Amino acid sequence: MRKRITLHDLAAQLGLTIQTVSKALRGLPGMSEQTRSEVFKLARELGYMTKDQKQTLQLDHISPYPVVQRRFVLVQNKMSLNFNRLLLQGLHERFMEFGHTVQPLLIPPDLKPSQFESWAEDQELLYAEGIFIAPRMNHDLLEQKLLELALPRILLNFPPPESKVDSVIWDVYEAMFQAVRRLFRMGHRNILYVGDTQDQRGFVIRWQAFCEAMKEAGYAVEPREHVTKRDGTDKWLHDVEQLYQQRKPTAVICGIDEEAAPVYYTLRRMGVQIPQQCSFVALLNEQTDTLPLCSRPQLPIRESGYRAADRMLWRIANPHLPFEHVRMQGEFFMGSTLSMHK
Repeated sequence: MRKRITLHDLAAQLGLTIQTVSKALRGLPGMSEQTRSEVFKLARELGYMTKDQKQTLQLDHISPYPVVQRRFVLVQNKMSLNFNRLLLQGLHERFMEFGHTVQPLLIPPDLKPSQFESWAEDQELLYAEGIFIAPRMNHDLLEQKLLELALPRILLNFPPPESKVDSVIWDVYEAMFQAVRRLFRMGHRNILYVGDTQDQRGFVIRWQAFCEAMKEAGYAVEPREHVTKRDGTDKWLHDVEQLYQQRKPTAVICGIDEEAAPVYYTLRRMGVQIPQQCSFVALLNEQTDTLPLCSRPQLPIRESGYRAADRMLWRIANPHLPFEHVRMQGEFFMGSTLSMHK
């Protein structure tokens, strides 16, 4: 039987007063954000819930202490492994509190839509309690096959039109607006966008947001003055070089995580001093050792996994309610690659 966790248990383990722990869990001021984060982390690990959290679960018909362990599946592919690690971490964190499990399942890169049913049967996919569909499926038809499964489903992506599914995604539209507005507030007007704008729905949305944010600031965007296509060769990096030399931008926004390092080092190889000559902002999934401390809108990918777990339990408990789409918003992080333009 699960041991009942109390505020006293949390306070004792953290070396804090019960009052401080209670205030942290209720979102009240009076402590550092680090302390508040430590309180939340331990509460999640031990399965402690406030009265308000229990009431919320009860209103959604979700048992805070379920007796049945559920098995869920995260369907992904090799193109998305870098951020799916963060998604999986968030899913694990939330499901751990309920005693449920989530299993990553990799779609073979050469799987054809006509082979999907046989593959799903071999993987016992239909025996899962529910599936999470990661972004960047190999083929639109494969994603559609997953969306048509007779299981509770959560799409970890921007939903396609007319799709009957709940979705949770980190909001790259908001992130791009944050990036453009921050650059404008720091005096930048001549901004070069670099990023594939066609391959994925999220890529299209990044480019649309850039164009709309620039238009809002009074600047029309001419697509041929930006690097918006990636053809699988290094030609796009030559386009970055050429357009930088032509336009002499004071800032570059790199819209795609895996393009950030190649673009940054292309600029450095050209002798561009960052951020003295040109500021650099990138939509990174997370900070990496291959780049300096990068100025960027933070993408709450792990938090999206955590939130998606909640949506799954809610959907199982409320199968007939309308579908919902959740966008998770992060903050802008000021790193070392952004400076004022005089």
